[in-house]
Amino acid sequence: MAAARTLPFGPAEHPATVVGPLIDQAAAERVRGYVDLGRRIATPLLVRELPADLRALGGHFVPPAIFGDVPPDSALAQEEIFGPVLALLRARDFDHALALAQGVRYGLTGGVFSRSPSHLREAAREYRVGDLYLNRGITGALVGRQPFGGRRLSGVGYHAGGPDYILQFVEARVVTEHTLRRGFASGALT
Repeated sequence: MAAARTLPFGPAEHPATVVGPLIDQAAAERVRGYVDLGRRIATPLLVRELPADLRALGGHFVPPAIFGDVPPDSALAQEEIFGPVLALLRARDFDHALALAQGVRYGLTGGVFSRSPSHLREAAREYRVGDLYLNRGITGALVGRQPFGGRRLSGVGYHAGGPDYILQFVEARVVTEHTLRRGFASGALT
């Protein structure tokens, strides 16, 4: 939580910025709606305020927010937010945590941190997301080495950056001609 309290946020063009603005006003309002929801249904652990200097810029800034005790069936736990909002769900043990993660309708990326090799093997076998990261951050897929894409409502098909990605944009077409018909002469189609 201390790290989230000190994350620099601001204009995207500033090199020190870690949390930049959202793409447009609609996106910012959508994320603020999740923050408001979190305040009502969960335990606000951190809800940063927007500094006056950023308010004066007029951009689409949403400060980081962290909520604990989030109900597993709530929109805060079940929807892709695409903003600086973290929803924490309480799990009894690793199997319960994996079940909670699997119970989400979306599956873009997932991450598991564990010192237990058996937990990492179980996650690799059972956790169904587009990109699963074990004992590392869950952003920063490398094109050509870690194709990026989701599962369930987060996407289907080939992952961007993978060897077969371009195939989903190709229209397959087959043209055949029966060439053993009577009267066929070589070169007749030219």
